[in-house]
Amino acid sequence: MNYNYIAIEGTLGAGKTTLASRIANDFNGKLVLEEFEADKNPFLPKFYKEPDKYSFQVEMTFLALRYQQLKDKLGALDLFHDFIISDYYVAKSLIFSHNNLQEDEYQLFSRFFNIIFSDMPKPELLVYLYSDVDRLQRNIHKRGRSYEQEISDAYLENIQQGYLSFLRQQQSNMRILILDTNRLDFVASERDYRKIIDAINQPYDVGLHRVEL
Repeated sequence: MNYNYIAIEGTLGAGKTTLASRIANDFNGKLVLEEFEADKNPFLPKFYKEPDKYSFQVEMTFLALRYQQLKDKLGALDLFHDFIISDYYVAKSLIFSHNNLQEDEYQLFSRFFNIIFSDMPKPELLVYLYSDVDRLQRNIHKRGRSYEQEISDAYLENIQQGYLSFLRQQQSNMRILILDTNRLDFVASERDYRKIIDAINQPYDVGLHRVEL
């Protein structure tokens, strides 16, 4: 891989974990997976049922989990892997919290975020997997997490637009690659998977790059 630290991002159901895991396995990468399970964040199932009641708790818990994980994983010297690849970028906390919290709650949350993550390393390449909402919903239903089954199209669309807005704001100080994966099946098709690998391995300047595969 041409980059020492790659983060794979996307809306729920985009295939982040599947892709990051395979790349780590195929190219000797140190894999960092988001700890999203309900046993790690007990507020998550409650949030999907009563978002107004549990949004602040779920976002603060994710903030703490992400900080502790990245502090441990990114700070440790690793002689056995060639690069780091993660299935999330920590700034997703700002994207989800902006969508889920009231304005005063978001202002408080973002203040905490900026204090905690001001010195955290950024990925050398941020890859965003773009899929339309219908495909995201099919993937969500296929993986079968019970607490995700009632997520609305509108919620997914809002999160997707939040990501795209964030990426546009960050294009002056990060390498960002947006991959349109609507016509790809990188799980079943080796050819599609290789297309993604070839796109990720290109040398990119700082800025926003869109690739249709």
